Amino acid sequence: MAVHAEHVGGHDDHHGPPPVHYSSRISPSILGMYLFIGSEIMLFGSFFTAYFFVRVVNGTPWPTSPYHLPVYAALINTCILVTSSFTMHWALTSIKRGNVWGLRAGLLLTFLLGLTFLITQITEYLRIGFNTSDGAFATIFLCLTGLHGVHVFVGLSILLFMTIRAFRGHFSAEHHHGVEIGGIYWHFVDVMWIVVYLTVYIL
Repeated sequence: MAVHAEHVGGHDDHHGPPPVHYSSRISPSILGMYLFIGSEIMLFGSFFTAYFFVRVVNGTPWPTSPYHLPVYAALINTCILVTSSFTMHWALTSIKRGNVWGLRAGLLLTFLLGLTFLITQITEYLRIGFNTSDGAFATIFLCLTGLHGVHVFVGLSILLFMTIRAFRGHFSAEHHHGVEIGGIYWHFVDVMWIVVYLTVYIL
């Protein structure tokens, strides 16, 4: 009877469902973010396809006279956004080392840099002198840069939420998954802008 009791007691030591085993080294949340980014790349790809047909196939002048592109402002914005990727990396590296203040400073700087980028872009829209009704060039330019601007806005919303959580002490060296996922999205926004900048403003 004693052996039976020990056997039963051994079974009673485990409660709840068994631990989750992943088939991949990447956690489902990070994998989900990568899949989401993959779908966003395809969305941008459709706009770049339209750009290719308008500019290359149809031979539409880029930019179409008498309009001009704000190349200088776009260069400044590019530097701002690239810098924000470094501050985002600093924030993630800091929290991995247990440096909460480094995390907070990095996230706050990243948010402010991203906000500066978006405000600058909106200001240029107001001064650019054309809109989507002014031909194929204007339509593609505003749609491509506007699509990226929407992604920056989404990224800023994520950054704001992350920054609030950071100042409330929700992240630590052991628990910083939210920072990592948000960082992946922000780096995507940065890389996508470099592609847009080189394609639309430089080439």
